[in-house]
Amino acid sequence: MKHVTFPGRLVILGFGSIGQGVLPLILRHVDMDPGRITIVTAEERGRDVASANDIRFVIEPVTRDNYRAVLEPLLAAGDFLLNLSVDVSSVALMELCRERGALYLDTCIEPWAGGYTDTSLTPSQRSNYALRESALTQRRNGHGPGSPTAVITHGANPGLVTHFVKQALLDIARDTGRPVEAPADRAGWGALMRDLGVKVVHIAERDTQASHVHKKVGEFVNTWSIDGFVGEGCQPAELGWGTHEKALPADGRRHDFGCDAAIYLMRPGASTRVRTWTPKEGPFHGFLITHNEAISIADFFTVRDGAAVTFRPTVHYAYHPCDDAVISVHELAGKNWHMQDSKRLMMEEIVAGTDELGVLLMGHAKGIYWYGSRLSIRQARTLAPYNNATSLQVCVAVLGGLVWALENPARGVVEPEELDFRRILDIAEPYLGEVAGTYGDWTPLQDRGVLFPEDVDTDDPWQFKNFRVV
Repeated sequence: MKHVTFPGRLVILGFGSIGQGVLPLILRHVDMDPGRITIVTAEERGRDVASANDIRFVIEPVTRDNYRAVLEPLLAAGDFLLNLSVDVSSVALMELCRERGALYLDTCIEPWAGGYTDTSLTPSQRSNYALRESALTQRRNGHGPGSPTAVITHGANPGLVTHFVKQALLDIARDTGRPVEAPADRAGWGALMRDLGVKVVHIAERDTQASHVHKKVGEFVNTWSIDGFVGEGCQPAELGWGTHEKALPADGRRHDFGCDAAIYLMRPGASTRVRTWTPKEGPFHGFLITHNEAISIADFFTVRDGAAVTFRPTVHYAYHPCDDAVISVHELAGKNWHMQDSKRLMMEEIVAGTDELGVLLMGHAKGIYWYGSRLSIRQARTLAPYNNATSLQVCVAVLGGLVWALENPARGVVEPEELDFRRILDIAEPYLGEVAGTYGDWTPLQDRGVLFPEDVDTDDPWQFKNFRVV
């Protein structure tokens, strides 16, 4: 099924697991001439995929010094830059696309190489919060409504999970006896979340994909971008900070600029763990890795009375990657965050497992509600080539964002929360395996203080101190 027709040129910048995985989906669902697609990448990996689809393949590492010379000849009014790279400034690319009249999409807001761990910057300045603020500033610099659409941070998470949150809220409303129409604006969505009593939102993910090739000492193994995971894992842990929270963590800090919807911790996300829950796994400990959705969801669902914030949820990622990736993170931490010499992206060697990715909404009348995708490696391989379960959840969200941008080409800079959630879910769901919602009675106080006394808040289970593993 073709979702949209595109007569322009498409430039795919970066061709790792997501670039290779999304290409066949674009060819399947976007009516366009493959001869108008160009892949620009820093390495040889993926040439065989491009060749199999008769796509132009250019090896040219894009840097601060050459990005204009490389990309300007490939982009004109009505063309599209699909940014799936690492270590290339998203803001610089957005500015270039605005100047050229081209559309744009990325899956996260990247700095130039080294920006995630640049110790000349404060932790606040090298946070996702700061990167988001720099991207949103483009709206005030001429990249607002009426200018070419630039969809930022639209992968699985950030991206797809925001649409899960909206559907989950409508499900909870229906199941608590107050059916509602989907709100028309952010004020309506914030009021709905507030009125339902939701206090905390986790992006709760458990990846159980396993390989017949075990991790070796000195090797980082993962089911998606190793560089991307290590980069964000070394950033400060970040979370949207809710109005129900009683006290800032001892190592928590606020930013002195921007929307003030989030805080950060004075420690890497890959060394911070939290308690969470998914239907298939049950309770588990996940890494509190910084992600843009923790900030954008908290900001979008904020309710204000004038300038005063009267409601905001606490929002953060709670991620248990595949078991080999967990071991890789422990080894990385033991080397004081110096990445291993060898990297391996798990793909063909995966023999079993599922990526259970969803949103966990807590504090409402029915306790907790998880809504999301359970996609097995077997299903992923049946649905699309060059993918595992994790990459396909990202790739289909990229496809959805690309289609939406082509259908809405003059919206300026937009975040996932500003897209039509039903349109994105309609495009994505055929590739997400089992998409379902499950209620539960778990809280982070369950089975606490049994072996040893613990400092917990029994009056309010939804305090961040109860989720955090110390």
